[in-house]
Amino acid sequence: MKKRSSKPRSPAQHSRAHAAPQPTSLHQRLLSIIDHFPSVTITVLADLVADEFIFGEITRVSREAPVLILAHRERTVVPGGGGNAICNLASLGVNVLPVGVVGDDEAGHLLLQRFRQKHIHDGGIVVLPQHTTVTKTRILAGQAHTNRQQVVRIDREPDAAPSGPSLRRLANEVRGYLRASDALLISDYGYGAASPDVWNAVRGKGRAARRPVTLDSRYRIFAFDGITAATPNEPEIEAALQMRIGSDRARLMQAGQAVLKRMKLEALVITRGKDGMVVFSRDADPLNIPIHGSDQVTDVTGAGDTVIATFTAALATGSTGADAARLANYAAGIVVMKRGTATVSAEELRAAITSA
Repeated sequence: MKKRSSKPRSPAQHSRAHAAPQPTSLHQRLLSIIDHFPSVTITVLADLVADEFIFGEITRVSREAPVLILAHRERTVVPGGGGNAICNLASLGVNVLPVGVVGDDEAGHLLLQRFRQKHIHDGGIVVLPQHTTVTKTRILAGQAHTNRQQVVRIDREPDAAPSGPSLRRLANEVRGYLRASDALLISDYGYGAASPDVWNAVRGKGRAARRPVTLDSRYRIFAFDGITAATPNEPEIEAALQMRIGSDRARLMQAGQAVLKRMKLEALVITRGKDGMVVFSRDADPLNIPIHGSDQVTDVTGAGDTVIATFTAALATGSTGADAARLANYAAGIVVMKRGTATVSAEELRAAITSA
């Protein structure tokens, strides 16, 4: 496989990546953003997860305990966590440079294999001996020709997060890739690779200057400084601010403005499930975006990864935060109608916008 060059871009090359035309209608603007995805490169600092799905067909109830006996039918392993954001970027046609950690185990090798199959350069992914690749195993049951239902999930995690030389190597990989990138996406699931320490090491060298830096952090959004935009969901905002929003519109507005000001963000997108999303920005009133498609979703697994991937890709083309969020909303509406950890393609996005 041909390795992507990390040669720094000239100012002219950067300007071409951000020189997307600005058509007058919303429909035209969103389609134009998608057309420019192949011209941008995004570095992703991610906590990589192996999402394993095991499907069994129900045969009978066990005599040993009141549980179902499943006849094994199939098994798939796909990139989850930050790996899903990486795959979404690739499916959108973006040039993506992932940085993260996997173990020298079957799950880690399967993740690398999946990236290579999608022609994603994996040179920035560190393989650590004696490290367990984070793996989330979902057992699904059903009869032939029926919907599969998840009956249990088993999580395998490393005993300790990456530290010392491993984190320094991750920071070096990010710094090297940023020279050829139009944006940086940080996908922090709390497993230690996409950590504030790594980001601070990168930020301290000034490599991320003048590039959008987006954040999806599950547990510690306020631990990251110098971020351009963030895409938390409503429960994450409630946990961060230690407040209950519920259906109180005024509290939602208060929370969004508080996070925007505290983190000094240019844009904040709060996703709200069936209630769509709200976009907060420095220079505009909050924008409410209803969901695209049906609220009777099939599977929400990884929808947040799709949102930040699409949002970041749009920002990298020079899009406004509002239009980037609108595009991400279309992407989320598509992916929640798919089963398992799924991605959205540029063609699917174009079709959704055209039909809308």
